[in-house]
Amino acid sequence: MDIKNLITFTHVAELGSFTKAGEALGFSQSTVSFQIKQLETELKARLFDRINHTVVLTEKGREVLEYAHRVGRLTQELKESMRETETVSGHIRLAMPDSLCESMLGGKFHTFRERYPGITLKIVAAGTEEMFRLLNHNEVDAILTLDNHIYNTEYVIVREERAEMHFVAGAKCPLGKRKSISIQELTKHPFILTEKNMSYRRLMDERLAELSLEVQPILEIGTTNLICPLVEQGVGISFLPDYVTEALVREGKMTRLKVADFEIHVWKQLLYHRDKWVSPQMQSVLQYCVDREFSKKPELKI
Repeated sequence: MDIKNLITFTHVAELGSFTKAGEALGFSQSTVSFQIKQLETELKARLFDRINHTVVLTEKGREVLEYAHRVGRLTQELKESMRETETVSGHIRLAMPDSLCESMLGGKFHTFRERYPGITLKIVAAGTEEMFRLLNHNEVDAILTLDNHIYNTEYVIVREERAEMHFVAGAKCPLGKRKSISIQELTKHPFILTEKNMSYRRLMDERLAELSLEVQPILEIGTTNLICPLVEQGVGISFLPDYVTEALVREGKMTRLKVADFEIHVWKQLLYHRDKWVSPQMQSVLQYCVDREFSKKPELKI
């Protein structure tokens, strides 16, 4: 079996297009079609359904893709073992909520760059729905979500953990001294929130709707770095993940409010599409994400 045909097959599967696969590999579309036909003939199985100019894997195609990924990994491992020095390089694209960007790129990113100078990284700030659209169209390699727990066999969960959420106010806010606050009372106060329909903001709105309540914020903005100082100054209340407010709460500049009977389950999950081949550079970036964003940090195994 020609490994080149498997590589071409993997590109077609991931990009969903013979033309795009040809462009990525430097082949003509006819060459890509010929290589796929060779592979289908050799395996005696149809690997793609071609309907209205779209290319979709058949069940046999999905099975072959799993083997193709294994062959790709083994081939890469062989190449790496033959090298005297490790030189991982390539371009990786990640999508995540805006609130996670600072923790991802702050602090230790320079050490990652020192270890992997050949890796370039693109971070796309997006809402959950847009993240999955990008992932499904192979426009990003992996996503880091902060939303409902995702259960879907189309995706591989690299790591996940529950993210705690609280309503927060400035340290001088009288509500901070209360042992319990009703959600009905809280909604009468001014709010500063992330944009509507964005991850945990959407979950908060949905829970409020169940209680026939809603919040009309005085300010909506995507960057939590701008929300926190305003909350600290007493301009309004917000609803934020604990990892965003941890330092301010510890320093006594912000307080978490004790709101009765209002709980939202938010999960932080690092995922990639099951049809995606995890290259050495992608594995390095995924490990960095785990080290930066998750509390339990065993060695990454994919």
